[in-house]
Amino acid sequence: MRFNRILLSATLVVVALVIQVSVLGRLQLPGAVPDLVLLTVVALALVYGHTSGALIGFAAGLVADLAPPADHAAGRYALVLCVIGYAAGLVRPDSGRFRSAWGPLLTVVAAAITSTLMYAGVGALVGDTAARHVGLTGLLLTATVYDLLLAPFTVPFIMALARRAENDPLAVEANAGQAKTADVSSGWVAGGTGLRIGSQRGGLRLITARNRANRAGRIRGVKGVKSVKSVKKL
Repeated sequence: MRFNRILLSATLVVVALVIQVSVLGRLQLPGAVPDLVLLTVVALALVYGHTSGALIGFAAGLVADLAPPADHAAGRYALVLCVIGYAAGLVRPDSGRFRSAWGPLLTVVAAAITSTLMYAGVGALVGDTAARHVGLTGLLLTATVYDLLLAPFTVPFIMALARRAENDPLAVEANAGQAKTADVSSGWVAGGTGLRIGSQRGGLRLITARNRANRAGRIRGVKGVKSVKSVKKL
């Protein structure tokens, strides 16, 4: 991973974790807690791809496992976010551009459902039965709704920051398109448009026709003078 990727990803993950623990976690919402760290991982994976998404997800999950007030085994959420980051990176189009906003939103919905199921499944393997007491169906529903409501305000912003820091090919193509337009415009100014060339050709033709008419008049005048002189001699 490049240094700017690491720096931006670490900053965004830390900020998301602080907001999630200090603000979202204290809202006392029913069911699950809005997972801003999950949305950050998904947004970065949609820009950087599956490999970087898996690494970012693992690091973000490990920080979330160690940050207070975590009450579960370390590495549990790291495994979940590593898989989510890898899967979200696979959804990234080859061109890097989504045709509509439904792509990222559907990815967020799938990530919210999958992360909740995986977290509960890993908890069941290690003997954590807290999800059973809360209700897995309620957790799935509330986690999906909260993340889906929070996604339009976070995912596009994070993706834009990641592309700008990465010098994404989309931005390069846009700048190249603007430069190409400027080159074409400057070429038109220097060489002239088709209409200007046509007017120049028309002007040359008109000047040539006038020169021919003047030459014809001169020839006729010379012939007239010669004819008058011949009549006088007779």
